[in-house]
Amino acid sequence: MHEPDGTIGKLWRSAAGLRAIVHVMASICIVATGNSLLTTTVSLHLSDPALDPHVVQLLLTAFPIGFLGGCLSARFLVVRFGHEIAFHIVAFLAALGSAGYMLTEAAPVWFCLRLINGFSIATLFVVSESWINLYADQKNRGAYFSLYMLMTSLATLFAQLLVEAAGAASPYLFQLGLGVILLGLFYARFVGRPWPALRLPLAVTVEAGNAHSGHRYGIWRLAALAPVTVVCVFQAGMTNMNVYTMTPIYAERIKLDASVAVTLVTAFSLGGMLAQAPVGWLSDRMDRRVLLLIQGLTGAGLCAAISWPGTYSQTLLYGLFFAYGAIALTIYPVGIAYANSQLDSRYMVSASGSLLLLYSIGNIMTPGLAAQLMELFAPQALFLLLGGGAFLVAAAACFNLIRRPIGATKTCLVPGGSE
Repeated sequence: MHEPDGTIGKLWRSAAGLRAIVHVMASICIVATGNSLLTTTVSLHLSDPALDPHVVQLLLTAFPIGFLGGCLSARFLVVRFGHEIAFHIVAFLAALGSAGYMLTEAAPVWFCLRLINGFSIATLFVVSESWINLYADQKNRGAYFSLYMLMTSLATLFAQLLVEAAGAASPYLFQLGLGVILLGLFYARFVGRPWPALRLPLAVTVEAGNAHSGHRYGIWRLAALAPVTVVCVFQAGMTNMNVYTMTPIYAERIKLDASVAVTLVTAFSLGGMLAQAPVGWLSDRMDRRVLLLIQGLTGAGLCAAISWPGTYSQTLLYGLFFAYGAIALTIYPVGIAYANSQLDSRYMVSASGSLLLLYSIGNIMTPGLAAQLMELFAPQALFLLLGGGAFLVAAAACFNLIRRPIGATKTCLVPGGSE
């Protein structure tokens, strides 16, 4: 008679760690919503055909350069101030950067503001992901990371919905972005509870990392262990940056309204958000390399369909962007889950920093290339580039399958760990 109550009580106790970080995830979601809204607003301004294409390419490159700087310096901020204070500093910096857009439209100033924007969002990601990796254990790391990915997907979706509600041509989008970031900072500092303590003090964690400095997982070592993950992360950096920043320009070039461009990005984000849970469930029940092979081929096919010559109805275009988002935005977590299943938990934070650095390289290298291809050939060249990235994921997954047969022993796993 008491078994149901006992089961419920057990589930409630097992979810205690998850409940303890809900307010942390809420803070991440709100601040990331403001940053995403800011990125979309800048992209809408850069879609103005009167702007010099070279200036547009320069401004598009500023964000990923700042992102790279954030990846390199986030560890210093965490060591100096701790995760929670570092998060507050980054949120305040993001608010200052968003306020600057309202003061002037001078290209050099916007370049600096884009650097700040990229720096703040990268540092936000590194601080959040490193804290989650240190707070979680081998049994719940996947659940916590899935919740984190859901929060970032929701942030992107909320940002697009706010743009649609205010109107793509609204003169108050920058003010709205500033307000959302300040709301996130206020919630994190005064409403949400302090972040739960780590299992080990930060100083001990840093010393442990230094003690194992010879075993840090740089990009090359990760490429040797899981080449498909390296390609997945680079592809994710390339795809996310180009879809969110170049879609307004793509839409303007094919004679679509700005409101349609915002809806396309919303459909892309919604597809990715709704697909996170089912793809995560599926990745725990089949070989992740096979899943990545399927995702890569499907993503390449969808990009080919979007770039196919001719005119699509808006409804069909929305459907294609929704499906592409469901594929493209779930490649990253599946690739990360595959790498984590191969790693001793001591090295996950180090590997996470290296992968975010690779993500930023994908951000930096491709927006200028995409803009140039669109200028030289056609707006649809954007999706030929993205389709090529998806095909590389499929090729890397195939290589991983051939090199490491299904069922091979995972020598890097911590004893007792499981995929």
